Amino acid sequence: MTGFLRNILLALPIVAGFSVSAQELNCKVEINTDQVEGTNKQVFTTLEEAMNDYMNTNVFTNNQFSANEKIDCRLFFTVKEYTDGKITGDLQVQSSRPVYNSTYTTTLINFKDTKIDFNYMENEPLVFTLDRMESQLTAILNFYAYLILALDYDSFSPRGGEPYFERLKTIVQQAQSSGESGWKAFEDTKNRSAVLAAFTDQSTQTLRDLLYNYHRKGLDEMSVSPDKGRAKITESLDVIKEVYSKAPMSVGLSMFKDAKLDELVNVYSKASSEERNKVYNLLQDIYPTEQDRLNKIKNGPDK
Repeated sequence: MTGFLRNILLALPIVAGFSVSAQELNCKVEINTDQVEGTNKQVFTTLEEAMNDYMNTNVFTNNQFSANEKIDCRLFFTVKEYTDGKITGDLQVQSSRPVYNSTYTTTLINFKDTKIDFNYMENEPLVFTLDRMESQLTAILNFYAYLILALDYDSFSPRGGEPYFERLKTIVQQAQSSGESGWKAFEDTKNRSAVLAAFTDQSTQTLRDLLYNYHRKGLDEMSVSPDKGRAKITESLDVIKEVYSKAPMSVGLSMFKDAKLDELVNVYSKASSEERNKVYNLLQDIYPTEQDRLNKIKNGPDK
């Protein structure tokens, strides 16, 4: 599916003379250095510029994207340590996509990667390649670029992100061979290898079907029929229960929670008590620490 088809699905027509480019992301990269003291912070200004340039100028697919089709996303990097060119910290990754026939945008990814460390010297070029791992930093950027693309495409067509999950597999395999941190299988339930596994392992890959049913059949239909769209969302949530029964520690479950729980409060604000109770009962065992938000789903946001 090309970027143009994504545009058709959103009913955003291309007008004559509208510029079309191959680049896919509208990505804002920000670096926070409040935790780093006593060092020249100019290197982080240069790094922020380099990361913004990398995410917004490299071409990650063969598809054509017009300016209004680009995927809105954000990388917020909190630097915790900087010693002799080695940078360590956390990376918050967020992406969203518009909802059909509305001004509303829905969050697809809201994930914090706590295993970020790489070497970087000021003015070091960031080189984009797919056939080999250039550096730990570019591998991390490639991973999240393709994760953003994969989940976005999955939300518009059934498993439409498959080509980008294949690239993610290659990136993870290359990085695992390098011995760099954050990539090893089974080392951490929330590292980058675990994130890939959540969407590709046989036991949990139905999360990809949830993306399509929740967004394309659910949210996108609510402008036409709120009740029918919401019913599709309710139906799609059965996947969460199935994944929990097979892989209760899957990072995919926490990724869904962080991206969608607040939204679900609004989705069910006008639902029947029967529907609200069904969703509450489905989610309460999976997310026991989220009782406040789950109660808002059950009772309504104003109670």
